Amino acid sequence: MLDHKGFDLWADGYDKDVELSEESNEYPFAAYRGVLGTVYRIVSQRKGAVLDIGFGTGILTQKLYTNGYDVSGLDFSERMIEIASEKMPKANFLKWDFTRGLAEIMPGPFAWIISTYAIHHLTDEQKKLFIPELLQRLSPEGAIVFGDVAFQNRKELELAKAKEREIWDDEEEYLVAAEIKEMFPDLRIDFQKKSYCSGVLVIKA
Repeated sequence: MLDHKGFDLWADGYDKDVELSEESNEYPFAAYRGVLGTVYRIVSQRKGAVLDIGFGTGILTQKLYTNGYDVSGLDFSERMIEIASEKMPKANFLKWDFTRGLAEIMPGPFAWIISTYAIHHLTDEQKKLFIPELLQRLSPEGAIVFGDVAFQNRKELELAKAKEREIWDDEEEYLVAAEIKEMFPDLRIDFQKKSYCSGVLVIKA
């Protein structure tokens, strides 16, 4: 798993690497545009403030920003923030390692909290603590939307892992919709599968 220095070094070539992985329909970025497009369509249902966690170079965030959304974001890579800030000069971006939780960072409220290809940096135990922190920052009828390497159940994850054994990253812990539902039985949770190794998870109180 890359640290912030690794992501700083990767930042300028990140978009191209994602494109190559997607074109080959390979883990981890198979159906990448489909994932981002689905997140965008969901968020387009209602205008409001958006918090993007781990926004990277701002591919998705820029589209929301251009369409008039009030955009805030957290990322732990200075170079990623520089690239995104050039595209969105009025956005509120902050360098922050969200694996430490959110503390008083970005209190909200937000109509949407989104994260694409970043939540896998949290362990499952960290997700159990982090999701309630996000819920506290939502406005009424707000939602959390995760797009990532993600699976409906553990069996699908294990099949993908076996398929991609040589390049699988064992340090990353991917979303499994059935297990998130078990963690939070009182929440409304919907999962949309986008490829054999990707999907979009929507969480509402």
